Formats: sequence, C-alpha cells, structure tokens
Amino acid sequence: MNKQNNIVAGLTLISLICLTVAYFAPIWWVSLTAPNYPKEAFPDGIRIHFHFDGVYSGCKVAGKGTRMANEIMQKDLSFDDEHYNPILDANKNVDQGAEGLDCVHEMNTINHYVGMFPIATGAPVEKPLAKFFFGFFAVMMLAFALPRKKPRLAVLAVGFIAVAAWMLVDQFTMGRLASHIAAYTAESGSFFNEPERIKEWGDNVDLITRIVIFSLIALMAVVVAGVAKIRNFQLLLALVPALLPLFFVVTYAGWLWFFGHNLHPWGAFTVKPFMPTVFGEGKVAQFSTYSYPYWGYGLLLVLFVCMMLALLIRRKQLREGGAE
Repeated sequence: MNKQNNIVAGLTLISLICLTVAYFAPIWWVSLTAPNYPKEAFPDGIRIHFHFDGVYSGCKVAGKGTRMANEIMQKDLSFDDEHYNPILDANKNVDQGAEGLDCVHEMNTINHYVGMFPIATGAPVEKPLAKFFFGFFAVMMLAFALPRKKPRLAVLAVGFIAVAAWMLVDQFTMGRLASHIAAYTAESGSFFNEPERIKEWGDNVDLITRIVIFSLIALMAVVVAGVAKIRNFQLLLALVPALLPLFFVVTYAGWLWFFGHNLHPWGAFTVKPFMPTVFGEGKVAQFSTYSYPYWGYGLLLVLFVCMMLALLIRRKQLREGGAE
C-alpha cells in the first residue's frame, strides 16, 4: 500500500511540474503562408503561438543557413524613437533598437481584410482567469496525492482559500479586471470603430468574468463538500485536471468557429463564413494555413497519462479499502 501511495505521489508530482510549465509554454501554433511572404525571409510563414494567457508572435527573422540569417528587420521609427546616428556610435552597432517582425500584428492585418476580429479579442474571459484555474487544478492534484481524508480536506480548504483570495485581490483590489477590459475594448476598436457597440462588448466581458470568478469560488466549496461526504468523489480531483488537453482543444475550436462565423463588412474582400483549420492544413484565398499542437500540448498529454494512471491506482485502493 505504501508503494502504491508513493507511485501516486510521484505521478502527481510529474503532473504538477507539467501543469506549471505548460502555463508558460506555447500550446498550439498557427501559420499562414502566401507568395507575398517568401520562404527565404519567412521560413515559418506568418506564425503565432497560442498560450493559456494569450497569443504571441512565433516569427523568426530568417532560418539558419539562409542569406538573411544574420539580418534583422528594423523597427519603423516614430517621432518618439531616438534616431540612430552611426557617426556617434563608437561600436558601429547598426542594429541598435532593431526588432523582429510581430507576427500577431501581421496576422491581424491579414485577417482584417476579410472582416475578422483582432486575435486579442478571442477568449477574453478565459485568458485573464487561466492562472486561477491552474491554481484550482494544482490544489486538486495536491489533495488527490494524499491517501487520508483529513489531510486531503485540509489541503483543499487552505489551497482554495489561497487561490480565491489571490483571484479577488488580483482582479478587483489591484484592478486587473478593469485594465483587461480597457485593453480588450481598445483592441476591439483596431479596425471596427463603433465605440457604443464596443463598450457593450466590454460590459459583457466584465459581467461574464465576474460571474465566472464567483462561480469558481462556489465550485471550490462544492469540491470540498463532495470530498467530505462522498468517498469516490476524490477521483474527480485527478480526472478534472487530467482532461485539460480536451478543455483546451474544445475552447480553441470554439473560438476559431466564432472568428470564422462572425465576419464584418469592414473587410476589403468578401468571403463566406467558414471554419478555420483546427488541426492540419487548410486553404483560405491565396493563403495556406497550418494548425498543429506545439510542445506545451505534449506536456498536457503527459499530465493526462500520469493523472489517469494515478486515478486507476487510487480507484483500486478504494475498492480494497486501502484509502479513505
């Protein structure tokens, strides 16, 4: 029995490490290629990486071994930028202040030609709250690793109180919810200049986020009560975090459907509503699209396998009376 408990604890530890790293890792990548983006300059096309907390540029300036491998794309200078003067630079650092291409901005520019929303408007509730859901899952997993009921309930109670306090302070006391809504409405107006309608969208995001925050706190109470009253309820402490790979794909596919089926007349080109490619290769106008899981999704799959193995061991213990 002690050996089984140690195995469950070890599998849970591996899962917790994967969970933590996956939050900061790129989970999925999407790329667009077209004749006007030559492979020599854009070896991966216009590429973006999806993380749990947002979407980031995945572009490289040029691939290794290419003619442009050592070149850097210069940032456009505005009146706020200091203009580089090579005469005054003793080191002749001609790449001073240079930056690579921001592929998120580039893809937004491409998408707006067919009337798509800016990428940052997707998952406006999920992204700012993702870290708290990860905290929720981590507490569940820690509690699951314990074979005795009282320590398990203590970990759940203390952990959930900590996550709930962190969430309330972060979103309300520190004003992160308000700043998120401001950023969301600003991003929504990038191409779609209807302030009243955008304000309504921001109000909806604010309301739904508040509902989700307090629903999560209520769910914490349900989990504690379930573990206290129902013996087999503890298996959900492993099952729910284990399904994180499925939660991601369902949410990702849902938002792709939203973007492809909510096109607006600002677009220079008119296309019929469509479902962007979730997995594999696709074609939209002259663009080839690619959408595949990245290494962060592999961590989620490792988490799934480890937690399911731990769940099966604990289920066997419960049947044999070796766990509370």
